[in-house]
Parts: sequence; C-alpha cells; structure tokens
Amino acid sequence: MEKEIQVFNSRSDLPKPIADLVDMAEEAVRDAYAPYSNFYVGAAVLLADGTVIKGSNFENASYPLCLCAERVALGSVHSQYPGSTVKSIAVTAKNPKQAVTEPVAPCGACRQVLLEYEQKQGSPLQVIMFGESGKVVVSESSEQLLPMAFGHKFLV
Repeated sequence: MEKEIQVFNSRSDLPKPIADLVDMAEEAVRDAYAPYSNFYVGAAVLLADGTVIKGSNFENASYPLCLCAERVALGSVHSQYPGSTVKSIAVTAKNPKQAVTEPVAPCGACRQVLLEYEQKQGSPLQVIMFGESGKVVVSESSEQLLPMAFGHKFLV
C-alpha cells in the first residue's frame, strides 16, 4: 500500500532529520541567482551516508536555459558522488515581492528528473516541499508527484 503524502501544519511539527534538511534548503536560497523572476529557489539533498548537497536556481535572460535548484543539486550529486543513494530532497523559495506561504513543489521538468533518479537508484526519494511559512508537505516518493510518468520502459 502506497504511503499518503504527509502534511505538517508548521515547521515546529517536523521530525528532526526533516527539519535539518529544511534548514539547509533555506541556506541554499541565499545563493540563488534570480534577477528576472525574483523567485529564489533552494534545494538540499540528503545522501544515504548523511552528506548534504545544496543547489539553488540560476537564471539568465534566456529563460529556457535557466537551471532549477533541484536539478543543480542532483547534478552535483551525480558528478561529485556517483553511485550514492539520495534519501531526500527539500525544496523552498523566497520572493522579495510577496511572502511564499504555500509549499513550493518542483516544476514538471524537475519532477521527471527526480523520478528518473529514483528509478536509477532503485529506492524511493522523499520530497519535502515548503515555503517561507505555513505547511510543509512530504512525499515519500517522487513517483507520487508525477503519476503516469514517461520513463525508460517506453524506450526499450
């Protein structure tokens, strides 16, 4: 039976390992480069050995070439820690024009990359989504975020 997506009413309700990763994602937001959208995104990835890798979004004037925080973090894991198992990723954002009070979910492209990483490693990848305040949503598998996903089975 598939686990339900968990919703925590506030950060004070989070278990310590999740709260620690949330803090790291907030640190990553400070390194984001978003001069066009003013939507600063940070991600923190927890590896099975306890290592945490951060990533932040990196925009440029040609929007399609922008890099999302989640893909920056996972790309760093892939290049610096090949073969490592990713246990969790936390994603958040800030916007100086208005407070982000809803959980920030990965975009469609990032959901596909998360799912591919999960399938490659053969184990679930927990996704933790939150804003500057409010609820925190925890999905126990990236597969829950992308039902009916395109995958390797179509390419064999």
